[in-house]
Amino acid sequence: MTKPTLDHIGIAVRSIEAAKIYRALGLDVDHVETVDTQKVKTAFLSVGDSNIELLEPVSADSPVAKFIEKRGEGIHHICFRVDDIESHLERLKNEGYRLINEAPVPGAQGCRVAFLHPAAGNGVLIELSEKTK
Repeated sequence: MTKPTLDHIGIAVRSIEAAKIYRALGLDVDHVETVDTQKVKTAFLSVGDSNIELLEPVSADSPVAKFIEKRGEGIHHICFRVDDIESHLERLKNEGYRLINEAPVPGAQGCRVAFLHPAAGNGVLIELSEKTK
């Protein structure tokens, strides 16, 4: 297994259009899509070798809508790019880390993703992401 790299930081927002600060900082939206499995509209903004992902809920029962209701807008998760997501998940599970997804699910930009429970990441929701081949 190769060492993971930081892919993006996910930020929960009520509206992607209302998140004007990122444009004011000179960042441009590179990609927008709806991820049906997570019930969110996402917007990716390139920042060097990583990205910021804005997450707008498209349904009141989406995990991001529940997050905003409970905690307000703000950092939702950090995402690490991995080469072999199944191997990482198996190793983490064997080491006793709590997983939300024991197998990858479809994510944004055609990636396969899996989330670790915040308890595994010192209170931080961690996403693993693998580009499909």
